[in-house]
Amino acid sequence: MSQLPPLNGLRAFEMAGRFLNFRAAADELGVTQGAVAQQVRQLETHLGVPLFERLSKGLAFTSAGRSYHVNVAAAFEALRSATDQLKPEPGKVLVSVTPTFAAKWLIPNLPDFSAKHPDIDLRILATKKVSSFHGDGIDLAVRQGKPPFGASLDAHLLFRQEVIAVAAPSLVSEHTLPVSPQAMSSMPKLHDAHDLWPEFLGLLNIEDRGGRGLRLSQTSLAVDAALFGQGVALVSRFLVAAELEAKRLVQITPQKLTGEQDFYLLATRKSKQNSAIDSVVAWLLERAER
Repeated sequence: MSQLPPLNGLRAFEMAGRFLNFRAAADELGVTQGAVAQQVRQLETHLGVPLFERLSKGLAFTSAGRSYHVNVAAAFEALRSATDQLKPEPGKVLVSVTPTFAAKWLIPNLPDFSAKHPDIDLRILATKKVSSFHGDGIDLAVRQGKPPFGASLDAHLLFRQEVIAVAAPSLVSEHTLPVSPQAMSSMPKLHDAHDLWPEFLGLLNIEDRGGRGLRLSQTSLAVDAALFGQGVALVSRFLVAAELEAKRLVQITPQKLTGEQDFYLLATRKSKQNSAIDSVVAWLLERAER
């Protein structure tokens, strides 16, 4: 009886073959690009035959690799199908989002979803880790980035990146809005993991690069600190739209940061066969337009 190849190598090969790119496969599996490349090399060593040609801008199958990938992909799909039949949950939809997106946009909007789709069991995986559609079993993901995200994924634009400076009215009560660059320079800054203050202050030609102030691990915490008057936060406008409308926060300067890191809803193309996933996608897109 021949020995089975290493499972991690097979998973890495199957995913790399989907995208013909180690980096895209690594993003999908939630590991490093180097780990995927190493696992594929180990598989090739085990089999004694090259599976990919390494090119400057990606990968190409060898003739042996192409035929082997067809069989390996079919085997993984059979395993996934068998698992789904063993534990069917037709009304369950698992969506992966960042903790900030969950806290500041998704959860506040969930009452509307529950009212419109009481039969769908929507589950939220809030993590800063890039979740895998296959490894983590997610159905949908909201990710900030730039297309393309992968040949097997459909991407729907939810929100453009538009980062603004916000503060509690009490913090700027002695200033006229928009605040002057001098006033902005003296205000306490709230920092998160994105560290956008140097770039933002550059828009205002302020020499103070914003290094001082409270440092927090997540944007949602910076927003909470801003609500309590502890400083100025930089945040995507859509995440604080409700606070701005209710005047719990105010935009203190018209300058904004834009870029190519927009917010997208990602779904595997085969998910179109699932009516519950289709309903969640339609609701997210409709809600994002409000």
